[in-house]
Amino acid sequence: MTRMKKAKPARRGSAAKGHGAPKDFDEYLAGVPEPARGALLKMRAAIRSAVPAAASETISYRMPAFQHKGVLVWFGAFSNHCSLFPTAAVIELFKDELKGYSASKGTVHFPTDKPLPTGLIKKLVKARVAQIESKAAYIVPA
Repeated sequence: MTRMKKAKPARRGSAAKGHGAPKDFDEYLAGVPEPARGALLKMRAAIRSAVPAAASETISYRMPAFQHKGVLVWFGAFSNHCSLFPTAAVIELFKDELKGYSASKGTVHFPTDKPLPTGLIKKLVKARVAQIESKAAYIVPA
């Protein structure tokens, strides 16, 4: 019986390089070069100020995330931008305010060579928190 070799996963363009998934935010951050590192720290602080106090940090899909009653948002550093992943519904709500940024269905890119719009990031995160809270209100215990 011949054994097949396992295919290696494709490398993505994340600035946080390393082998395997990082265990926590600090390990993720250790692989992020400047200027993305400074932008990512500012983004983390903006997110932290907008999530419930009970929210915790985690690593999900090899990226930092905040969770509270489910994952609220993911965020990450890439070669020339930092990304926030607040879900497609939140991006749709703020599409007019996001016109100056590259955005796709589920992510917004903030270039590292421009000031980080922390006020806008907080608004996006608060909208995502409200979305999760409203879903949680409809869950009927068994």
